[in-house]
Amino acid sequence: MQFILPKQTMTTLHTLPKIVANKSKRLGRGLGSGKGSKSGRGTTRHQKARTKIPLHFEGGQGRLVKKYPLLRGKSQNKRKNVKPFTLRLSKILTCDHAGTITLDILIQKSIVPSNVRSVKVVYDTQATKPLHLQLPVTAQVAKTIAEAGGSVIS
Repeated sequence: MQFILPKQTMTTLHTLPKIVANKSKRLGRGLGSGKGSKSGRGTTRHQKARTKIPLHFEGGQGRLVKKYPLLRGKSQNKRKNVKPFTLRLSKILTCDHAGTITLDILIQKSIVPSNVRSVKVVYDTQATKPLHLQLPVTAQVAKTIAEAGGSVIS
């Protein structure tokens, strides 16, 4: 009796049958599984995704604004009376203006900066010529201008 062997075919790696299939990931089975916690479902489970939360919300902690009471009323507590810009009488004497000197004229002549809202004239020298001021002045300046023949309208 003669045995006939089957014809052998040439087998290569890519023709071998697949024995083990990759297991699919099991979702939601703890942090160690690699797909726990949010279970690979993107960013749909965060606080910002669920509700509209205000900008000042700090996760239940007290707001920053509440920690500093002065910041809450900062705009309400501004000073009402603005401290005037002090201007020496000698600076006004250099101004060549025939009429009444006002704040607008002092700004035009660049004696006072343009952002100044109020001016008070203080004494530093005697008035040599008659001045007509429409500005707040000290008592000494008013006396000096009156002696020189000028007037003060405050």
